[in-house]
Amino acid sequence: MQQYIDFLSNHPYLTAAWVALFLALIVSWIKSLTSSVKQISPTQLTLMVNREDATVIDIRAEADFKKGHITGARHLTTEQINTQAVAGLENKKDAPIIVVCQAGMSAQGAAATLSKQGFTKVFVLQGGMNTWTGANLPVVKSKT
Repeated sequence: MQQYIDFLSNHPYLTAAWVALFLALIVSWIKSLTSSVKQISPTQLTLMVNREDATVIDIRAEADFKKGHITGARHLTTEQINTQAVAGLENKKDAPIIVVCQAGMSAQGAAATLSKQGFTKVFVLQGGMNTWTGANLPVVKSKT
């Protein structure tokens, strides 16, 4: 035990970094538990689309969307979501909506915005399109 105390007192910056990382991990874990936006796997996405008529929203750049997207996905930009320009989604406030981005990170903000706008079942594809294509699941390419 004395060795730990000596290490902590001899290396205050390293100790502070470890404490900060630990606290960030705890805060992130608590935030994910209390968040209204949940992450789902590609399998869960498929089941929700097939069984609950979920809407998939792809927020990647239009060029990336055209290169390949999930079948039936709608392309919306983050700006459209932020300004509530989500034409056609107004009547789906209680239906599942799944937000997809490239890696699953930027979709969190868009999903949180949709949730604040009154959409009750908002989800994010965990790992984004990287996970989807990594699992060799089908993508559709847009023409033009």
